[in-house]
Parts: sequence; structure tokens; C-alpha cells
Amino acid sequence: MHPEAPIPKIPARLHRRTLLGTAFALGLAGCAAPAAPSGSPSASASATPPARATIGLSYIPNVQFAPFYVAQAQNLFAGVGASVTLRHHGATEGLFTALTSGNEDFLVAAGSEAMQARAEGVDVIAVAAYYKQFPVEVMVLGNSPIRTLADLKGRSLGVPGRYGESWLAARVALATAGLTESDVKIVEVGYTQVAALTTKKVDAVVGFRTNELVQLRADGAQPRALPVATGTVPLVSTCLLTSSSYAKAHPEVVRQVVAGTTKAIEATASDQKAAIDISATQIPGWTASARSQNEAVLAATVELMALTDGRFQPALDAGQWQAMADFLDRSKLIAKPVPAADAFTNAYGGA
Repeated sequence: MHPEAPIPKIPARLHRRTLLGTAFALGLAGCAAPAAPSGSPSASASATPPARATIGLSYIPNVQFAPFYVAQAQNLFAGVGASVTLRHHGATEGLFTALTSGNEDFLVAAGSEAMQARAEGVDVIAVAAYYKQFPVEVMVLGNSPIRTLADLKGRSLGVPGRYGESWLAARVALATAGLTESDVKIVEVGYTQVAALTTKKVDAVVGFRTNELVQLRADGAQPRALPVATGTVPLVSTCLLTSSSYAKAHPEVVRQVVAGTTKAIEATASDQKAAIDISATQIPGWTASARSQNEAVLAATVELMALTDGRFQPALDAGQWQAMADFLDRSKLIAKPVPAADAFTNAYGGA
């Protein structure tokens, strides 16, 4: 374990990675921030390429990170002017700890959490999309009388806790339905949403399409999932993040990491069998019996990436970032207002 440099205080809600929402075993072992760059950056002839480009993957090895395993296996980061390595976070590691301490140069995590972190003084910006669709939904059993979000009134809603992407999604769902927290019974169930729902401890849960929904279907529960908003959800999910200081110092490295990740997503989507085979070599405790469920997880992951004719567009949606900035501020879910334009940029290949 590497010693950590002092970092800005980050609220507890940011200490839990939310790309996966929970440990999805499936049979496996299991500093004020400077403004984001504007315009199109160009590599400086005098800039010295960094010795490394470490990409932080915000949870234990999992098939949802398959594009990065594919990128390594197929040498898709070959054009990056730095040594690219992958680093999985520890179970209790802070989401932004390694980025702020200099042990990581990139991070795969939710844009919503990045914006909350910026409000706390963390130098982090999003430079490319990973999920293009929002992955968190309200889930109920197939025979539930809950047919719309408005039907949650007077019923119990299970959430991991009052933090992270799931909690933000729950707040959006209530706002969509015209409800407040007092209209429902919020039950903090930890990362046991599947058990809480199937044992009827709660009437509904907030979960990930790539996780809880897959588990519920595998268990034969015949779940139904309700989007937390109509149209575009005012939250940005998983992105490729870096610090604005790193991006300004090494713009071509950032551009090439974005390009390599884009190629890896396309390669993963085009041959999911190969991506599963590659992932199997990266995930400790892999068993053949878990393959079918991991195939379902990868398929759900690729669906969220929303490729068009096999092509992935890493551009971030400016309108969605602005809607998120407004929602977080209006709902008092952020320490202070953060201009959307300071939290993301398409200058490194997203446009």
C-alpha cells in the first residue's frame, strides 16, 4: 500500500465506488481546482511526456471493465506517449484518493461524483464518456402494484445508503414523480438490494442495470425496472476522468488515452465472446459456471455504451452536464455550485 499525500477532505458519500453499485460476485472470488481547459489543446513541443498514464478502475476486477482488459490484450494503447497501466481500487479506498495523491492519472467513475468532488476542491474533470445511458433504475418484482414512480408514495424504497450514484438516482426518481422523501420510506439496505427486494423487506430498490437487474433475472425474479426520469436523466454516469493539471501538462497523452479507450469499447462490442475470454484472465477466481451471467453483465454494459453502427462516440453531453449542475445545486446535493463547463471538456477527442 502506497503512502498517501494530504488531500482535500472528501465527503463520506464519495468514498464508495458506484460504477458497479456493489460487489457483483457472480460466482467469482470475490488545492482549489483550476478551470477545465477551453478550446482544442495541442501537444507542446517542449512538454515532456509523462513516464506513465495510470488508469484507476474504481472497483475490483469485473467484466464491466472489459474494454480496458481488451485494450491491454490487443495493444490498443500503443499510440499513447506514456506507459499505460490499470489499477483497481481497494475495497475501502477513497474514490478520488489515488487521483489526488498522484498515484493515478485517470479514473473511471461517475460524472455526478466528479462534480461533487470538484465542489469540495478536488481537481477532476471528465474528458470522455464511458456509459452513454444512465445505468441506475428503480426496480420492483414482476407482480408489484408499483407501475410508475408515483406509485412509490407510501411505500418503502431500498437504497445502499444516502450517498453515491444510487442515492442521487433515488432523488431524481422522487423529483420525477413529484414526491419528497417524506412521501416514501427510505430504507438503507447496504449492498443487499436483491435480497431486500426478493424477501420483500422493501417494496422497491434502486439498482444498476448491469448488476442488480442481472442478478434478479438470474434468480428468476422477473423484475421490472422504472427509469428514474423521462428523457435525459439530469445525472452523468460513468466517464473517463483526469485532473485538469494533468490534461494541461500532457494533452496528447489524454487525447490518445481517449482514442484508445474508444477503440477498446468498439472492439469489446464487436466481439463480446473474445472480451469475456480476455476478462477471464484478469478476474481472480473466475469459474466457467459464472460465464453465462458475466455474458449478461457485459451485454448490459455494452447496451449502456449506446454504440451506433459499431461506433462509440466519447463526446459528453453539454446539456446533460448543465442539467446535472442545476439539479445538484437545486437539491442541495453539492457543497457549492459548480459551473458545468468547469467539470467536463470535449477538447481531447470527444467532439
